Amino acid sequence: MLYFLRVMRFCDVTMQFCRQQFNLYFALALALALLCGCQTEKKQKEKQTSAVRIHLEAEADNPQTTQSISIFRADPISLTIDKEPLFTEANLVAAKLINTEGGFAIQFNFDESSSMILEQYTASYLGKHLAIFGQWGTKKHSVGRWLAAPMITQRIYNGTLIFTPDMSRTEADQFVLGLANVIKKDQKGQLQ
Repeated sequence: MLYFLRVMRFCDVTMQFCRQQFNLYFALALALALLCGCQTEKKQKEKQTSAVRIHLEAEADNPQTTQSISIFRADPISLTIDKEPLFTEANLVAAKLINTEGGFAIQFNFDESSSMILEQYTASYLGKHLAIFGQWGTKKHSVGRWLAAPMITQRIYNGTLIFTPDMSRTEADQFVLGLANVIKKDQKGQLQ
């Protein structure tokens, strides 16, 4: 009987020890899975890229330098624009999504030289439109379309362009994230 109780006590201690060891392994595996998942999401966000092209509305007198486009999906408008963009993502120092009354908007902040160009064009072409084309996603899977055509109603002197895009909030988040990644990469390249 004494021998039998010792065996039972030994098994009892061993079982508790194994259970604690299993819980430790389970906790480590769970932590590792969470860490890997977070890094995968982080890497996916870092792979997001975006491009933007901002064109000025033009007269339809020269088909070699102009093109006709349709902007807005629900209620499209037609514009004739210069083929060459005034600005690209290379001219931006920041892009962010801002909340507005009843929705959201996108804000572009231009570098110093582009801000001066933006000021000159917006002072000279009051009543014209700026056509904004955006492309976003990963390099393998990207979406692109005309996003907005804000009318120039005043001179933009501070280098900040704010517009309401024709896109969902999720698309806008991806677009702005991709622009932020491209801007950060460009700024790192300029520092080196």
